[in-house]
Amino acid sequence: MTDAEKLTMLKVDLGISVEAYDTRLSQYIQVAKQEIGREGITLSEEDLDDNNLVIMYAAYMWRKRESGDGMPRMLRYALNNRLFKEKMEE
Repeated sequence: MTDAEKLTMLKVDLGISVEAYDTRLSQYIQVAKQEIGREGITLSEEDLDDNNLVIMYAAYMWRKRESGDGMPRMLRYALNNRLFKEKMEE
């Protein structure tokens, strides 16, 4: 999945239809990839679950800027499960 496709999916998730936020949302996608990498996860651009994880993380960061809420459990579980899967395959 390309970053442009991820951007489209993120905008759908957030309910944003205008292009005014595209640059900022694209940055959130890049930061999400970096943050996930810091967790020890190696992402694959072809894996749908990995792409969904990036979108979920970017959406969390976007929402957190207003609410200040901590990371949702479902996202933490998804990150943990993805990391465990990677470690089991080594």
